[in-house]
Amino acid sequence: MRPMSDAQFLRLALRLARRGTGATSPNPLVGAVLVKRGKIIGRGWHRRAGLPHAEIEALRDAQKRGHSPRGATLYVTLEPCCTHGRTPPCTEAIIAAGIQRVVIGATDPNPNHAGKGFKILQRAGIEVSVSGSAGILPASSSIHKSTTRRQDAGAPGALAAECTRLNEAFNHWIVRHTPFITVKAAMTLDGKIATASGESKWITGAKARAHGMKLRHASDAILVGVNTILADDPSLTVRKQIADGRWQMGKQLRRIVLDSRARTPLTAKVVSDEWAALTTIVVGKSAPKKRVAALAKRVKVIIAPLNKSAIGNRQLAINLRWLLQKLGAENVTSLLVEGGGEMNASFLLGGFAQRVAFFYAPKILGGRDARKAVAGDGAKSLSEIVQLHDVEWRKLGEDLLLTARVV
Repeated sequence: MRPMSDAQFLRLALRLARRGTGATSPNPLVGAVLVKRGKIIGRGWHRRAGLPHAEIEALRDAQKRGHSPRGATLYVTLEPCCTHGRTPPCTEAIIAAGIQRVVIGATDPNPNHAGKGFKILQRAGIEVSVSGSAGILPASSSIHKSTTRRQDAGAPGALAAECTRLNEAFNHWIVRHTPFITVKAAMTLDGKIATASGESKWITGAKARAHGMKLRHASDAILVGVNTILADDPSLTVRKQIADGRWQMGKQLRRIVLDSRARTPLTAKVVSDEWAALTTIVVGKSAPKKRVAALAKRVKVIIAPLNKSAIGNRQLAINLRWLLQKLGAENVTSLLVEGGGEMNASFLLGGFAQRVAFFYAPKILGGRDARKAVAGDGAKSLSEIVQLHDVEWRKLGEDLLLTARVV
């Protein structure tokens, strides 16, 4: 039996890291594997913000199994932390454990920390290898050049890209201090999300809706406009399907409603259910004070500045740039926009979105007045068109899911 390569061990660490999805924010997803003489002696992943990091979990797992980590190789999806936060630096624990070699999937995106973990480990005499465009190579050409003997012969750069994409929301937030935004919509093949009267349940099938719940689970917050609340009265909760096909509540996320005139009814589910404390209503300064006060007794209310709508001059709208900066300061690293066509247009045509998740059902609705997935005034010319790249298609039952980055 052929021994596993560096890339295979690192892919295992990636699978472990994904187990923390939806629980680690505002920390990144990280997985770690400890290997000694070709055998795995410890595994770990970051389970939740405030708990031990993946490297510490792997070291503890090895110790529980009766293995000494001294002389072992540590595979970790992200550069080990080297600063004091909620937990001590992982670099100190790695050095103290006598680890001989560390293979890292991605560099810390924080420009204040990037590469520092490498240098600390190297100064302690530890061999450091990093996944990059040419495979898994030494962190610097001056140390342990022999590590190139174990670089992967597969597609170079794919593993590094996978490790980086694992934390695309965290990376965006840590550098730009605003949430990573995904615009999600379920539509017919002709781009309609509802009939002219607002009927929309259900355009897509069960598998697509289940995947939509996974998107919610992976996000810190979900955002809709007040028109969605008035039309559908959604709960905006996270549910997961269990073995017998039934659904049960999962971890709940922050719910944000853009409502410049404070029109959200006090009977709305997001205001009156057991998770009302997780709801934030964003109103404008000119919103009726009595309505604002009544909402503030049930949910969090933010009074935001208004600007001319990104979809035209027909109305005043919440200043999205101001709001996103505020949410970023409140540790919202990822935001899922599930609004109607006007809201989707505000984020996409306004240049605020980083990713789209569009579900297409094999149906055609037609109609001039049917509601579009992206409305607004649209691009004035092809030079202003919203360009997508890194496009991926996935079949979910009879439906198709398009995910892509927004340029």
